[in-house]
Amino acid sequence: MTAGEGTARVGGTTPPPAAPGAGGGPVPPVVELRSVSKSFGRYDALRDVSLSVPAGTVTCVLGDNGAGKSTLIRTLSGLHRPTSGEILVDGEPVRFRGPRDAIDAGIATVHQDLAVVGQMSVWRNFFLGQELTGRTGTLRQREMRRVTAGALREMGIDLADVDVPVGSLSGGQRQVVAIARAVHFGARVVILDEPTAALGVKQSGMVLRFVAAARERGIGVVLITHNPHHAYLVGDRFLLLNMGRVVLDAAYGDVSLEQLTLEMAGGGELDALSHELRAGR
Repeated sequence: MTAGEGTARVGGTTPPPAAPGAGGGPVPPVVELRSVSKSFGRYDALRDVSLSVPAGTVTCVLGDNGAGKSTLIRTLSGLHRPTSGEILVDGEPVRFRGPRDAIDAGIATVHQDLAVVGQMSVWRNFFLGQELTGRTGTLRQREMRRVTAGALREMGIDLADVDVPVGSLSGGQRQVVAIARAVHFGARVVILDEPTAALGVKQSGMVLRFVAAARERGIGVVLITHNPHHAYLVGDRFLLLNMGRVVLDAAYGDVSLEQLTLEMAGGGELDALSHELRAGR
């Protein structure tokens, strides 16, 4: 089966070519890692990893536990400094001193715990730490409600009441609120840490449609996942990590879901094990 055959894509196929930059050449990726390694003592968590995130694309990073996905997230979000290699934003090398530098560069991370307050309303969570206030310091509640509902609606989610506690929403809806918040407050790249983990099919579909909607708005998305089926529905490029190394780097048109799933499961090692175990049967 060829790449993409028999698999319905969410939100279209591959992205259009990059528009010309100011000098007539292609626009550089919003964020890029070049030959980045990260070591903790003698342990190499990342080894010579390169990653490119153009605007309006979804880059999927896959791997089992311990593959290096968490270290990659923390490096992109400014929590870890690379031991070697470099990070570029808009084609220019940068050194993130902390998460605030990454946020200021337009890189937002939505972690698995979502950093939401379950008892607070949807609109209060949406503006948490970014509240709109009047001259006397009073909250502009009506405006924040309106903006929250509008931002969610623009991304394809029509929530009936933004006054309900965010904890009363489904897991998929909470993910959507967190992603919409990042996009509204200026993120150009959104890093999603296992957004469909522990979600059912319907809720996972909601999140993946939202990922596709963010791409259509020109947002670069880094989707961290261990689920190749979810990745293949929205991904434009796939990186598979194993023991901190990139063992697969392929565009959507160059790899099939079957190949991606096989590599995720162990690739050649799995084939060798299968032959070994079946030889004695």
